[in-house]
Amino acid sequence: MLAKASKVLTFLLPSLVSISLSNIVRAEPTTTLTVVVNGIKHQKGQICLKVYANEKGFPLSETSGIQSGCIKITGSSVKKQFFGLKPGNYAVAVVDDQNGDYKLNRDFLGIPQEGFGLSNNPTISVITGTPKFNKASFPLQKNTTINIEMKYGLDP
Repeated sequence: MLAKASKVLTFLLPSLVSISLSNIVRAEPTTTLTVVVNGIKHQKGQICLKVYANEKGFPLSETSGIQSGCIKITGSSVKKQFFGLKPGNYAVAVVDDQNGDYKLNRDFLGIPQEGFGLSNNPTISVITGTPKFNKASFPLQKNTTINIEMKYGLDP
C-alpha cells in the first residue's frame, strides 16, 4: 500500500508544481508609476493627479482615468505613486486644486483658473489648445518616474 501511495505522489507532486508554476508565468506583469510634480506655487490645498490609459476623456474628464489620487501640498513639489499598471502607453493630468472640488476650475472661455500640468509637459496655449493624449502619453514598460511642471497660466 505504501509503495502504491509513493508512486501516486511521485506522479502527482511534479504535476501540481508544474500547474502552479504555469499560473505564475501567465500572470501579467505590472509596473509602478511615480509622478513628481514640481513648481507648486501655493502651500494650501491639494494636488490631484489622474492617470489615463487612452484618449477617452483626456485630460479633463472627472470619470475617465484609470487611477487617481490627491496629495496635500506640503512644499513646492509632491510625489505620488500608482501601482499595478499594465505595460502600455499612459498620460497623466495634474491639478493644483485650491478649493477642494477635485477638478480644474476654468473661466467662461475655458482658461484654467487653477494650476495644472500634463505628462511630457507639452505647450498649452490659445493657439495649441488642450493637448491630445498622444502629445502627453509615454510608454510604461517597467517601473518609471516622470516629472510634471505645474503651469499657472497658458504658455505664450
